[in-house]
Amino acid sequence: MADVRPFRGIRYNTGMIGDPSSVITPPYDVITPEQQASYYRRSPYNIIRLEFGQEFSEDIPGNDKYTRAANTLKDWLRDGVLVREQRPAFYLVEHRFPYEDSLRNYWGIIAAVRLEDLGSGRIRPTETTMKEPAVDRINLLRACRTNLSPIMGIFQHEEESLRPLFSNVSREKPSLTVVDDLGVTFNVWVVTEAETVRRVAGFLAGRVIHIADGHHRYETALAYRDERFAAHSGTLGDKASDFVMMTLIDSQDPGLVVLPVHRVVSGIDSGTVTKLKETLSQRFQIQEIPRYSSDASENLRRWTTALKEVGDRGMAFGLYGLSEGVFYLLTPGEESALHNILPGDKPAAWKDLDVNILHWAILRGTLGIDGPEREKECLEYSADGREALRKVDTGMSQLAFFLNPVSISSVFAIADAGMRMPPKSTYFYPKTPAGLVINPLL
Repeated sequence: MADVRPFRGIRYNTGMIGDPSSVITPPYDVITPEQQASYYRRSPYNIIRLEFGQEFSEDIPGNDKYTRAANTLKDWLRDGVLVREQRPAFYLVEHRFPYEDSLRNYWGIIAAVRLEDLGSGRIRPTETTMKEPAVDRINLLRACRTNLSPIMGIFQHEEESLRPLFSNVSREKPSLTVVDDLGVTFNVWVVTEAETVRRVAGFLAGRVIHIADGHHRYETALAYRDERFAAHSGTLGDKASDFVMMTLIDSQDPGLVVLPVHRVVSGIDSGTVTKLKETLSQRFQIQEIPRYSSDASENLRRWTTALKEVGDRGMAFGLYGLSEGVFYLLTPGEESALHNILPGDKPAAWKDLDVNILHWAILRGTLGIDGPEREKECLEYSADGREALRKVDTGMSQLAFFLNPVSISSVFAIADAGMRMPPKSTYFYPKTPAGLVINPLL
């Protein structure tokens, strides 16, 4: 099963950086260009300079965002902005956040996890990946030789929760507390006490880990491990590059939230869009729900509530953009006919997933978004429904498809059958930010 270990992380020296909340960012793949610029302005020590550096027109190989990140990391270590832990540690993280008019929390453990080929069965992917982000991440990893942000891994068990494993850790005295722009508080405890470390490592050793977020970073870490192995003609073992930094989360944690990731579409032939309702009516039942008020947020709330209510009984998704101010609720006319469109070698759990029906029957089969290049040209992904509506209302995009969240049980069922969902099928919220701890691979 999984080999999970403490590691000597690199953390910010809070005596030098001022407010520690000013140096964290979300994972790179959810940061917009506007947010990137904002993080640069926020602090000269913000992790954005390492994790997702700015690009310039004069950049060339050997003098680009990757070399700038490596040089900045070296400078910060030299100047004491970043300091390495004296002893191997697990990093216990409480994610505390407002959600639907209440305050929720879930727990995670940042640890070093031995890299396993994805066919091994011990670490299981849940989504397919795109090539371009993987190229970016391997270039950054080669330059900095560190894991700058943790992958998110989830595991199943039926016994105790994570928190009792840390009975010796005082909840009132975290080692670090930071707050992000969405009001999420991250409390971090650096756990080095030998007995606690032994107990946690033993508890996690018997787990199968499913990758919930960070597939590109995991595949990049595998590639980097293999490069290091080839360069040194050694054997795979206990080198730092044989491990990757993960936040490990109990799938049964009641505070864990999975959000849907909506699809925003552009670049489709106008004739295809004009005939889309008629085309979809051949396979789907379509219900029109007009806007309720002039308040876009209220409209969104009511529309997504209707989508959820129908989705609780079966497959459903929403479509916005065919008529001004109208939300279309789509449900299958005949599910067996839809299943015939999907690849025949897939199990029922895969074929029954809303996002797969949307991907194959509509995005590929009807709109012609049928390959990586077309996906890059035509598709955007957003967990923020308000943003999806705004892009259509302002003419930036043509259509927005709204989904219900994928259940964690479905995530496990598909991954355990050796299958993957389409890219960006799930958004586990909130994600552990970059900047809490760095994992050196030297």
